[in-house]
Amino acid sequence: MHSLWMLVAALMFASMGVLVKYGALYFSSTELVFYRSLFGVWMTYLILRYYRLSVRTLHWRMHCWRGITGLISLLMFFYCLTQLPLATAMSLNYTWPLFVALFSTWILKEHIHWPLVATVVIGFVGVVLLLRPTVSDEQWFSGLLGMGSGFFAAIAYINVKQLGQLGETEWHVVFYFTLISTVVTGIWLLFTRLSPVTGSGLLILLGIGLTATLAQLAMTRAYHQGVTLVVSSLGYSNVLFASLLGIWFWNELLTPAAWLGMALILAGGVISGILGFKQAPAVVQK
Repeated sequence: MHSLWMLVAALMFASMGVLVKYGALYFSSTELVFYRSLFGVWMTYLILRYYRLSVRTLHWRMHCWRGITGLISLLMFFYCLTQLPLATAMSLNYTWPLFVALFSTWILKEHIHWPLVATVVIGFVGVVLLLRPTVSDEQWFSGLLGMGSGFFAAIAYINVKQLGQLGETEWHVVFYFTLISTVVTGIWLLFTRLSPVTGSGLLILLGIGLTATLAQLAMTRAYHQGVTLVVSSLGYSNVLFASLLGIWFWNELLTPAAWLGMALILAGGVISGILGFKQAPAVVQK
């Protein structure tokens, strides 16, 4: 059941995507990442203090690596959200489960469980069907950045799994990630012009910060306690949620092929969940 936290994360990430697209009317993508991370730092710090947990860690190198790769992915992803339709940006970013399937064997040394790998591939086929009708010729640069965000996100999520194996709580993982993101983007913004924060802009920033932090906490718990490939496959539900939200807020029309893609994404997630609950003992560390 722990893997189902990824469904919560997917819904929160998709909701964050909606707010980022609205926020792009007021702020640059770097500013959005900065304010999102700043909110997350304070939220997780207050939680750590509430539970009387120390912010110190013995695994700062791993936290730095997770923070840097996660930040690169986030900057690429937020830029794509401002340039592409919501479902398209989400679809490109969600190539990361394919990379996680590879890295889980190469880095985490997990045994390959082929039925679960098949569900990841099914989900990716669904993403391709959903993606193809919505990328125009002039958007390919943004598309490449979107796939790059998926690659770096996969590395970051593998680091999240490793930190969980080292005993780090989800609070510490999210705290250090948002801290690194805040410091790096804050330094970057010192050399640029900041956009004014209006009442509407402030509400959007608070919404982005809240949904993003909740998504990070849910995702981290899913990777700490769930089966890696199951969590990754369930992550494709983000594309499904994003597509539905895109229809609701922007009347983004989907072709029959896109609807088929959404069905495959949903099927891959459901099948992976069933296989994961039945065969989780088979996916063990060497």
